[in-house]
Amino acid sequence: MTPNAAPASTGPSRRSFLASTAVAAAAAAGGMPLLTACDSGDSGSRGGTTSGKGARRLLPSYVANNVVSPDIPAKNGSAVGFTRPLDLAGLETSVPKKLGKGGKVSVMSPFWGSPPKQDNAYYRAMNDLIGVDVVWQNQDGNTYDQKLGAVLASSSIPDVVVVPGWNMGGKIPSAITSKFADLGPYLSGDGVKEYPNLAAIPTDAWQRSIFGGRLRGLPMPASYVTNIVPLYRQDLFDKEGYEVPRSADEFLTLAKEITNARSKRWACGDMKWTAFNAFGVLSGGEKPLGWDLVGGKLVNRVETQEYLEALEWTRKLFAGGYVHPDFELGKSASTDPGPKFAAGEFLIYNNDISQWYGRAAEQATQNPDFKVSGMDVFGHGGGHPTLWATQPANIFAFVSKKASESVVRDVLAVANVTAAPYGTKEYMLTNYGVEGTHYTLKDGVPVKNDKGNNEVMNAYVMVASPAPTLAHPDLPDITRAQVEWQQRMGAFTRKSAFYGMQITEPSRWTNLSNDFEQLEDDIVRGHKKIADMQQAVSDWKSKGGDRLRDWYRKILDENGSAAGRPGH
Repeated sequence: MTPNAAPASTGPSRRSFLASTAVAAAAAAGGMPLLTACDSGDSGSRGGTTSGKGARRLLPSYVANNVVSPDIPAKNGSAVGFTRPLDLAGLETSVPKKLGKGGKVSVMSPFWGSPPKQDNAYYRAMNDLIGVDVVWQNQDGNTYDQKLGAVLASSSIPDVVVVPGWNMGGKIPSAITSKFADLGPYLSGDGVKEYPNLAAIPTDAWQRSIFGGRLRGLPMPASYVTNIVPLYRQDLFDKEGYEVPRSADEFLTLAKEITNARSKRWACGDMKWTAFNAFGVLSGGEKPLGWDLVGGKLVNRVETQEYLEALEWTRKLFAGGYVHPDFELGKSASTDPGPKFAAGEFLIYNNDISQWYGRAAEQATQNPDFKVSGMDVFGHGGGHPTLWATQPANIFAFVSKKASESVVRDVLAVANVTAAPYGTKEYMLTNYGVEGTHYTLKDGVPVKNDKGNNEVMNAYVMVASPAPTLAHPDLPDITRAQVEWQQRMGAFTRKSAFYGMQITEPSRWTNLSNDFEQLEDDIVRGHKKIADMQQAVSDWKSKGGDRLRDWYRKILDENGSAAGRPGH
């Protein structure tokens, strides 16, 4: 199921599609063999990672949660899927007794939308179930990095602070290691068994939660299959006889056929992120930002021919006039693409997998003929793509180092409820609120009312989440399509040399790659040339890229490599 997602931006920026993922409860796979140790120290000043023996002594024991069984088991790194109607009378209980001791816990978290008042029926019900008085300090998710930096630089920090991976630039990583508590004494090894729902979080999500040589984060697990889906209007494809393209050239040919500016129809939106996948570009969504072994040499994605080819192909779409004019505005535009996609002004765009359900749900009653589907990512020359695994967790909740043991245990009590699996009473309350107050059940489908839409939004789900789950009781066919898409794409997904590592780069290099995303967008829109990127890469190498390569090389020498392991 998908709780209220963040509003989408016109361009598929990293922040917008990850933000929507954050509140969509995506999935994670577990079980990657751990690597050998690379000690980072506790200061975070010189950076590094912790894995192998160093990580094994920190990681919680994994204990599978057998409270409920999914209708579609995870495969190839996919989420689990639930397609059956809900039976509220048959919901399981995963937290049989309150673990909270009645204390007060303050939580600062990004929030997309208008936060409800603190004293509302949803917050009261959750706090009563947990046995903790959670006080929310919700902040605008779109400007969260600014607030986060100010709070972490101050001496007054809430008990819990949620930090998304895309906000971990600059001095934030070093602040995490210096300001937040080590949860290892509570969760490492069998200690986690006191919190069964946390014990069921996949191991590689916990691996990503190690910062500065300590287990500091409570993770939101995610499927390692790419979350970027080329969404398309299957109903209009069927009506017009269009075939789903199977190569980059076929996509260009189809785009030309679809586009008729006089009739206000264009083929697509900005397809840059799909281009990166189709051309096999190394993953760049989270640190380590596109580093991997290629032919035994450590290279960054910006140095590869595939990277330039993906940009050039995307540029051709813009140059041909096949891209809807709204997307010409790039990241400065904040218009939701949904209405014009629904109106048929463009037939294809790429964004987070959560929008597959979101678009279908929007049109389910007003436009029953509307059908959105997800294209399989094609290899640019035809055939199967080479896809790269994303990280198994990229949003974390941290507990202040100043928190007392009683506060830490109350926070873990909160997390043990919010990490409850689908099909349990705790999951329903966390994600839907109180029956009759926030939603009603109609033919096995929970339907939120206005109060539910206002109060039951992205709050508690940010503290911790279960193993990735897809479940849309109102549109079970979408659930199945999403999970099966992940499973097909997962078969072509490989784990990089740095998969699963939480790496803190030395602070002198943390902003080295900041300008590349804007330059990419300028190139595909024709404002800059490929030669400008080649010059930027040359400058990047001389300003620190080559030295950063040596630093990453040392991490590999000390940790070994996961390069080339199949995603499944």
